[in-house]
Amino acid sequence: MKTHWRLPKGVDELLPPRAWDLELLRRRVLDVFDRWGFDYIDPPLIEYLDALLVGSGEDLDLQTLKVVDQISGRQLGVRADMTSQAVRVDAHSVAVDGVQRLCYAGPVVFANPASPQTSRVQLKAGAEIFGAPSIDADVEVVGMMLEALGVAQINTPVLLLGHMGIYRQLVAELLKNGDLDPEHQAQLFNSVQRKAESDIRDLVGVTALSDMMVALPTLMGQPDILSKARQVLAGAPPIVLRKLDELALFAERVSAHCAAEIRIDVAELSGYGYHNGAVFAVYHPEHGRALAQGGRYDGVGEAFGRARAATGFDMNLKQLLVSSNGQGKVIFAPLPAQQELHAAQRQQVEALRASGSRVVNGLSEDEFAPSGCSHQLSYVDGQWQVVQI
Repeated sequence: MKTHWRLPKGVDELLPPRAWDLELLRRRVLDVFDRWGFDYIDPPLIEYLDALLVGSGEDLDLQTLKVVDQISGRQLGVRADMTSQAVRVDAHSVAVDGVQRLCYAGPVVFANPASPQTSRVQLKAGAEIFGAPSIDADVEVVGMMLEALGVAQINTPVLLLGHMGIYRQLVAELLKNGDLDPEHQAQLFNSVQRKAESDIRDLVGVTALSDMMVALPTLMGQPDILSKARQVLAGAPPIVLRKLDELALFAERVSAHCAAEIRIDVAELSGYGYHNGAVFAVYHPEHGRALAQGGRYDGVGEAFGRARAATGFDMNLKQLLVSSNGQGKVIFAPLPAQQELHAAQRQQVEALRASGSRVVNGLSEDEFAPSGCSHQLSYVDGQWQVVQI
């Protein structure tokens, strides 16, 4: 019987030429991060579990693969998100007093696929700014995120803006008034994420504040929806209204500095539960899921002993891999039959490679051009020329 090797369910692999396309996309995105002055970090794929789950919610815990370290006996986790690793680096590995900009690009592993069509192994690229509490940091992160999506040919994005502080402060008031059972907080979060108004009502009962929570998922659309939001939340505690004002200012500043179609979702609860300020996500008509998302998560580093202002984003580069033509032309250089031509051909091959071309050397006189080669280095009219196959 033949042995059939299979990959685990939800795990994929990239083969030529798509694997090269992904690597080239990673390089282009990192070039964007570099141009914006971000420093690159490469944290480990596995860490102690408690460090990976700092500040996160239950959903990240469920998505993290766990093993026992045979050396220490402690639980290790295979990362499903890289933000907590960047927080640890800012708090301990490269602790600076001022603003710090960090970026990364590496694989993450999910215990379960986010959807039936997505892989459990993703290539995440992202960036974080630490130590900058101003809205300018959030606007900069959004601007760089849109430029990075541009090199992936996402040129007409829809940018969704929200503010986690509005939801969090309403929840705090509901808990204080006894309108929400503390054990139901995770259910409420999931219900608001799904915009399930009837489920929200079942969890929060019938009060003025409860009505605001039920109405929260309906407050989405063009930026002028903020006027309706002010009417709906008019009776909310002042801190809720301040968060709404922060969202309005954020939308105004992003609109002035970034070229994207802007939408508002007051109940946008992106990420893994650690966000506590302005949040954002990018969508495109040709993609069913968010292409990039992020937001502010001030103070999460307190678990590492260093609470700092922080904002950032990440995106799955595999999801952005929409074309397989990133390599350009590939040139085949067949082994010359005449020995006297070898040296001149070798010089030409070296020159082509030095100029950035991809050249495959033939290893025998009867070798044919491999699949994927679009051009050939041929000796024509007394000189070496690159001709189309």
